[in-house]
Amino acid sequence: MCTSIAMKTEAFYFGRNMDWDREFDEHIVITPRNYPFCFRNAGDLPRHYALLGMAAVEENYPLYADAVNEKGLCMAGLNFQGNAYYSPELRGDKTNVASFELIPWLLGQCADVAEAKRLLADVNLAALPFAEGLPPAPLHWHIADRNGSVVLEATRSGVHIYDDPVNVLTNNPPFEFHMTNLSQYLNLTVDAPANAFCKQADVQPFGKGLGSFGLPGDFSPASRFVKAAYLLLHSQCGGGEESSVSQFFHLLDSVAVVNGSIAAEEDRNYCTTYSACMNADRGIYYYKTYFNSQLTAVRLRNENLEASCLKEYPLRKQPCIRWENERGM
Repeated sequence: MCTSIAMKTEAFYFGRNMDWDREFDEHIVITPRNYPFCFRNAGDLPRHYALLGMAAVEENYPLYADAVNEKGLCMAGLNFQGNAYYSPELRGDKTNVASFELIPWLLGQCADVAEAKRLLADVNLAALPFAEGLPPAPLHWHIADRNGSVVLEATRSGVHIYDDPVNVLTNNPPFEFHMTNLSQYLNLTVDAPANAFCKQADVQPFGKGLGSFGLPGDFSPASRFVKAAYLLLHSQCGGGEESSVSQFFHLLDSVAVVNGSIAAEEDRNYCTTYSACMNADRGIYYYKTYFNSQLTAVRLRNENLEASCLKEYPLRKQPCIRWENERGM
């Protein structure tokens, strides 16, 4: 479960819904330029671009779910259960990267999507766990800058990089299916629908919004892909940061998962545990959680980016309500 979106207004924004049946001790984590990355088989990266994103920190290592670097390149890993396939063998003719290393390996070195595509052309995604009890997560990745998006998928047929003209990604099936599936919704329109049903009768729309009749509303990955793509491609908002950020969260809200609507195993339920929007131009990470709809923001450039230690900010998860007529109960 998950949906990611890339959107450009006056600035470039990227973000996602994290739809899961549990939390993973996530924090907002800033990785400064001199934090040393020591990859398992891809060498060391003692100095790199600074990163800001959502991660669990294990053994002082940031396991990023999504992030933006100081150059404005963004990346998010989304669940790809059943289709993701990582090589069980290391290849001497490729750069062997573990899936948990991919976001820092790529964002640490690449300033834009073009550079990322060149680096990924020689990659072998290896089936290496981070540690015992932390196996490789089955993922595919949405990578974007202000000029476009690509999707990275590693399956049994190999490592594939797809251009993503609609700037959206969800989960299974593979990306090529999602793009083909859009053909079933070519009739959708933001305008009032024309009467193609019966020319002999004067049939008129009885309300607004009937041009989008048939737009899916369920929580399946295929439906979320169609709905998010349709709304993003027709999205309109005013200028300025507040308008863009507000619009971005409205787009994410349109495909957010309500607790109790999808059952998981062991008496748990899926829900949108957090939603995030990154201003990639200014290095700002906005987020809200399922129980706290107030936006919280962290600025990358307000930190010492020449440092060598991770900087963590715990998530604000408790409801925050402003009472206009506060009175003791």
